[in-house]
Amino acid sequence: MAAKLKKADKVVVLAGKDKGKEGVIVSIDPKSGKAVVDGINLAVRHTRQTQTSQGGRVPTALPVQLSNLALIDSKGKATRVGFRVEDGKKVRYAKSNGETV
Repeated sequence: MAAKLKKADKVVVLAGKDKGKEGVIVSIDPKSGKAVVDGINLAVRHTRQTQTSQGGRVPTALPVQLSNLALIDSKGKATRVGFRVEDGKKVRYAKSNGETV
């Protein structure tokens, strides 16, 4: 199945502790159905100091389930994503206003 959300999409969180927050998708793992969103689902990881990096408590973004994310359309609202054929190619579009994404 084609991916409804892709890397660099602006999304909003629909459920969980970060509900209502917005961010940009950094990476996606389609096999597990999860995505890492910048600034969302942060956890503190303790890292050891090395010659190249400073140690300490480092906040890192953990993966979020794709079903808990929604694409943000041009008006800034959460929308569902659909597919249609334009010029022989399959393209994504926002169901709220019909614009291609």
